[in-house]
Amino acid sequence: MTRIDHNSFGTLAVVFIIAAIVMVLSYHFISAAWLKWAVIVFAWVFCIWQVFFFRVPEREAAGSGHLVASAADGIVVIVDECVEEEYLKVLCKRVCVYMDFFDVHANFWPVNGEVEYTKYHPGKHLLAFLPKSSTDNEHHSVCLRTPDGDKVFFKQIAGTFARRIVNYATDGLRVESGKQCGIIKFGSRVDYYLPLDTKINVKVGDKVRACESIIAELPHR
Repeated sequence: MTRIDHNSFGTLAVVFIIAAIVMVLSYHFISAAWLKWAVIVFAWVFCIWQVFFFRVPEREAAGSGHLVASAADGIVVIVDECVEEEYLKVLCKRVCVYMDFFDVHANFWPVNGEVEYTKYHPGKHLLAFLPKSSTDNEHHSVCLRTPDGDKVFFKQIAGTFARRIVNYATDGLRVESGKQCGIIKFGSRVDYYLPLDTKINVKVGDKVRACESIIAELPHR
């Protein structure tokens, strides 16, 4: 069963009000029939797309134990190794998933665990697929500690058109894979920083689905 993200009701209300005004003005003040109805149809299509955009689908959680599920729908744009400099301060394996305008933008917890660290960072709004967006753009960082003691660090990163990041993390919060952790409004990306001995199950260009796609397997302890 699909629902609408509760943090997006206000955004949708504004969209529908503006669309209604545009349709009324077009109907009364545009004389060319083809243009009048083109504007009205476009406004309706835009409203429908916005409802579709802010949906939160119910999905089966594939991430459990040592399995790391994708927190977002999108396409894998980076798989590499780098130092996570904000919190972990160690060399990690990194996977980055880019979300375009037509992907579900609700995000989900990638593993079961406890929130060890959470912090919001204001910043720029570079194109989300650019490497510098990971550090320079507005983002929200979270580190989860799994029941086995592994640390899974991930960032919700705003893109050029994203102007709001929502994350439900609080220090000490216990979370379950597959439950919604927040939403990023419009084109954006999620970066994952995983232990160096993690097995990565995806490659650049792969399409992933939140909750259902296993992007990595944490080491057995």
